[in-house]
Amino acid sequence: MRRVGALISYPENDPAGQLRAAVFRQGLEKRGWTIGRNLEIDYHWGLGDADWTRSAVQQLLRAVPDVILVNGGQAARAVQRATRTVPVIFIGGGDPVAAGYVQSLARPGGNMTGFTVIEQSPEPKMLELLEEIVPRVSRVAIMFNPDNPDLRQAFDAAAAAKNAVKVVATPVREPAEINAAIAGLGDEPNPGLIVLPDPTTNSQKLIAELAARYHLPAIHAVHAAAADGGLMS
Repeated sequence: MRRVGALISYPENDPAGQLRAAVFRQGLEKRGWTIGRNLEIDYHWGLGDADWTRSAVQQLLRAVPDVILVNGGQAARAVQRATRTVPVIFIGGGDPVAAGYVQSLARPGGNMTGFTVIEQSPEPKMLELLEEIVPRVSRVAIMFNPDNPDLRQAFDAAAAAKNAVKVVATPVREPAEINAAIAGLGDEPNPGLIVLPDPTTNSQKLIAELAARYHLPAIHAVHAAAADGGLMS
């Protein structure tokens, strides 16, 4: 019997998180790994700040997993600090070499490998697309989780783009901050919103609902937001 520790940075009842967990199990079953027969998966669900993430990682390690699966840069960084021996697969996050997860893309070394979805070219393009569909936009808030260092780099890339609009950093960690940020942006003249990819914002249907309430044109990094009623992704 092998044991996988999975730190999934979504609320347990979130459809996107459940979909990812289901596909993960299906992929394992195709390769001969069946829960209850030769495999156990310890799921740790939730969203939280850096302290919560560290606590979740410690709980995960107490079960002595054979391998760890994490999604998001914040979780990957916490696992790296906690163990240098248990194999770790990370999903998402930014440049794994710059973050120090791996030595190189060709030869990761160490105990970590995985997949990255964040790099710096999409953010200026998102800003460009927002300007195309809303030519009058003059002030764009870029919403991101400040505990994710990869997203600060993504914001810097968008801010450095040669666009006519003013770009404003909008860090959020929880629904109350999201609510306040969008309400404030709705009072601005000709506003727009870009939502960068992170578990903190990916699972927030609230963002699409608030953007609609305040007639705020927004572009999201993930398709699920558009499926929830967001303008575009």
